[in-house]
Amino acid sequence: MHFQQYDDIHRFYRDVFPVLLRHEAQNVIPLGNVILAHEGRDKTGWRDPAHWLMATVTDGAEIVLTAVMTPPFNLTLYATDNHAAEEAITCLLAGILKANIALPGVTTEQGLATRFAKAYTTATGLHTEVQINQRIYELTQVNPGIAASGCLRPAKESDMAFLPFWLEGFQTDCFATAMRVQSDAEVYRYHIASGKLFVLEADGMPVSMAKINRELVTLCGVGYVYTPPYLRGKGYATACVAALSRLILARGFARCVLYTDLANPTSNSIYQKIGYTPICDSQQLLFL
Repeated sequence: MHFQQYDDIHRFYRDVFPVLLRHEAQNVIPLGNVILAHEGRDKTGWRDPAHWLMATVTDGAEIVLTAVMTPPFNLTLYATDNHAAEEAITCLLAGILKANIALPGVTTEQGLATRFAKAYTTATGLHTEVQINQRIYELTQVNPGIAASGCLRPAKESDMAFLPFWLEGFQTDCFATAMRVQSDAEVYRYHIASGKLFVLEADGMPVSMAKINRELVTLCGVGYVYTPPYLRGKGYATACVAALSRLILARGFARCVLYTDLANPTSNSIYQKIGYTPICDSQQLLFL
């Protein structure tokens, strides 16, 4: 097994793109990040690959393990065709430790996350904490029984009256963090400027939001699904995600992909009702 660390995003893209594409829906996060960095159109914050960890493990014939970390976020992994030999994990770990790279955590398919975390914490003396247990879903057709409801539109500047609170509310709901709206408005305007954040209106009032968070080859990722607490239980999230999913498919993409928190039965039920089906389970683990 051979560990290779990259400092050239374009070379890394060339080597790992076809590998990650084998399970495009499962690799929404690393594949989306690699595409974004290769295109080089957005280097805002963590999106600058100059600060990334990009590495592979090869067995002499092909890449068997791909690793991408975009600080301050977790290391993301993909074992080619979901077959992770213990020697490959050991080789990756040795390369990371030799390079003296500290990892905040790991996010990947559940089995691989558990195995890598065990090896890393044994080697470093740290311990593992589960940040979130997730399920990855994909959709190829919106359930025809889901009627269109409300009006979906791109977020706009006038939405700044409430969007910062919604965006922070989403983070709070997902990661149980304290609600803290930043004073730097550009942090929130970034989402509007992307043209990928959408708001659902009902009777002229904004009631829910969702975002196309990654555009890949045959699919788009859906994220930032949020309805404020005082508007929940009215079917707005269902209508919003269904409308955005229809929009993505209408643009020529074959699939939509999203992550859910397994601890939230409501969201899992909503997405399945719309037509999303499970692909695999994923874990976000922290190293403390």
